[in-house]
Amino acid sequence: MNPASSTRTDTMTDTTARTDSRLTDALAALSLEQKVQLLTGRDFWNTWPIEEIGLRRILVSDGPSGVRGEVWDERDPSLNLPSATALASAWDPDIARRYGAAAAVEARRKGVDVVLGPTINLHRSPLGGRHFEAFSEDPVLTAELAAAYVTGVQDNGVGATPKHYVANDFETDRFTVDVRADERTLRELYLLAFEKAVTEARAWLVMSAYNGINGATATENDLLETPLNSEWGFDGVVVSDWTAVRSLESARSSQDLVMPGPVGPWGDALVEAVRTGAIDESVVDRKVLRILTLAQRVGALEGSPAIDPVWVEDGVALAREAAVEGTVLLENRDELPWDATSLRKVAVIGNNAAAARTQGGGSATVLPEYTVSPLDGVRAALPDAEVSYSLGAVVQDGLVELPLAELTNPVTGGPGLRARFLTADGAELFGEDRRKSVLVYFGGDAPIAAAATYELTARWTPTESQTVRLGFALIGAAQLYVDGELLVESDLQPSGTDLGAAFMNPLTASAEVELVAGKPVDVRLVHDLSAKEGFAAHALFLQLGTEPAEVDEDALIAEAAEAAEAADVVLVVVGTNSIVESEGYDRESLSLPGRQDDLVRAVVAANPRTVVLVNAGAPVLLPWRDDVAALLLGWFGGQEFGNAVADVLLGVAEPGGRLPTTWPAAEADVPVLSCTPVDGVVEYTEGIHIGYRAWLRSGATPAYWFGSGQGYTCVELTGVEAPSRARPGEIVTVSVEVANRGERDGKQVVQVYAEKPDSTVDRPVRWLVGSAPVRVPAGQTAQVEVAVPTRYLAHWAGGWQYEPGVYRLRVGTTAVELPLETTLEVSA
Repeated sequence: MNPASSTRTDTMTDTTARTDSRLTDALAALSLEQKVQLLTGRDFWNTWPIEEIGLRRILVSDGPSGVRGEVWDERDPSLNLPSATALASAWDPDIARRYGAAAAVEARRKGVDVVLGPTINLHRSPLGGRHFEAFSEDPVLTAELAAAYVTGVQDNGVGATPKHYVANDFETDRFTVDVRADERTLRELYLLAFEKAVTEARAWLVMSAYNGINGATATENDLLETPLNSEWGFDGVVVSDWTAVRSLESARSSQDLVMPGPVGPWGDALVEAVRTGAIDESVVDRKVLRILTLAQRVGALEGSPAIDPVWVEDGVALAREAAVEGTVLLENRDELPWDATSLRKVAVIGNNAAAARTQGGGSATVLPEYTVSPLDGVRAALPDAEVSYSLGAVVQDGLVELPLAELTNPVTGGPGLRARFLTADGAELFGEDRRKSVLVYFGGDAPIAAAATYELTARWTPTESQTVRLGFALIGAAQLYVDGELLVESDLQPSGTDLGAAFMNPLTASAEVELVAGKPVDVRLVHDLSAKEGFAAHALFLQLGTEPAEVDEDALIAEAAEAAEAADVVLVVVGTNSIVESEGYDRESLSLPGRQDDLVRAVVAANPRTVVLVNAGAPVLLPWRDDVAALLLGWFGGQEFGNAVADVLLGVAEPGGRLPTTWPAAEADVPVLSCTPVDGVVEYTEGIHIGYRAWLRSGATPAYWFGSGQGYTCVELTGVEAPSRARPGEIVTVSVEVANRGERDGKQVVQVYAEKPDSTVDRPVRWLVGSAPVRVPAGQTAQVEVAVPTRYLAHWAGGWQYEPGVYRLRVGTTAVELPLETTLEVSA
């Protein structure tokens, strides 16, 4: 750990000890009503301030791959870091710590005290819709990265919030589903993923989930006390996921803070329960003291020390570096890296090449100042080459926002749109100038509840003559006018009850309109707000844009193949869209959307020097993987995605990633697949066997195993040394020698797995117990020390039990490529 960090942590501990009396004095100064008020948020993102005890508000903000701030506003852009799966692919706790530090610097810039991240639920099934936001299928890798992320955030004086506690590993019916898992499964997988972030990184908050676990919803579950508080020593705030607290009963549990506010199920009901003796006031006092402690830690309590950032990161530079480190090279048939000096014609193909996804959908979404697509990155890196672009296949589903450069604000005359909230008689309550046609009001000052109508206007001067489908996406009734004529009128009502899915991915209505290049049209969207109530009266999402035009799909593929044939090399970018991977729902299929598989086959047939880049946050099927010259996995690569892609393609940087999750060859082979509740329940019947553990148990072979990935040089594992014996609770150091046999500097990720085939208890075939990244100069060797806690050899049976005997420790580079081994005897 950096010495500055150590100094800061020690100072923090001493300060907390000295000011305990301040916290108890502040508590004593509060009335019961004030104490209870503190336990529910003031609004969507803030806690209540109480001036008389020197307490200001605590501002929380969604993460975890950027920090949005109090409002979702393109006029105050946010750093867009690569997705969590990209971060996890680096297998590097130091990158994760720096990533957390960058998030904290961004939070402090925006006045944010608490980042709602990291998301550390497990990739139980590849169909999970939100896996881009979580790290891995493995609890040990997840725990290591989560602890490092939390350390980076909190060393910079901002609270981190590991979420969603616990077993929130899928989205379907997430508000009401009950997850059934035995205690061993919870302890060895789903709780283990959280443990290190609490016991070692000392997270200041934990977020409780929506789902139930074994019959009790997370906000009322005994798991909030045991193991979180009683065993792990958690002394922070358990904050609910938004609207996850449903009853007064949760106040009896170790749930501390209800979000959002100001309305919630505690309030007056909790005051009355304390007055009548139904709930002891000490229960309320414990919660309040935890909130005051958090306030002290983030500097929200008068007299708290000002904390300067310990780790100061250039966020943009880190976004590019993290994207490179997370890029996984899965196939390379002597194609990469490309020699920039030899390239005259490069064909870049694919919808996601020009309109790349840099982040997943839902509450994790931020609004960056800019994004660099793979097409942008390749063109910038190859200024002397001819770089063509072909769409190839339509991936987009839903609306694409209108280009800012083609929009004129009718009030200011500058680029953008005019937004207004109006009364029933047309009077303006609130007006503002915006720079995007995708707008989210979630917190902030917009008078959604008071307004009867929302109006968005702009003059659109298209640069191309074409027929497009112009429309809107929102919840409720709206009309769209072009040059004063009604083009679309619709009342869009969501199906289902998941407000996350409905809010961020509403239905769309559109109609064709003919555009002439250079000829302006006046566009006006009118949205009826009069019927909004509950959540909808305080939050608004709407989008004005265009849907994909009707296209000849065969012609698009043929055009792309023709461009490929004429080029020296080809980059095809395939991927998912915002409808496939987002918060609120799970995936229906692992196949790439649209005709992308056909596109790749046609391009490869036209030019064998075809490199495919996958722009997806979680596994997709790649049936053509054996036919391409090279295959790269870029995940959702953040705002510097395209520059990172160019760095890897041209060998400026090494692809540093290894798979944090197993990728299947066929959906039918996946051993744990279903996310669909049956009678409101999802049974985790597979127990401790998920991910590569389940694949090993089933005997099926995936496309790419957990841990897979390669670089541009050969770094071999050549020797291993480790103690032969250990006692329960010890941490064993496994020393591995690696040798770089190539002519380039390179990276390897050393992975250590345990096996105990003679075990008397059910165990995985093998399971990860430690890992470490190493960078080795060309032609040199290095020693890598991997810490292996014997605790990871224990199993849960009413407590952590150590089965005495010999464990085989296998060392390698994937879950199945394990050339080295040693043994470790654990005593009783």
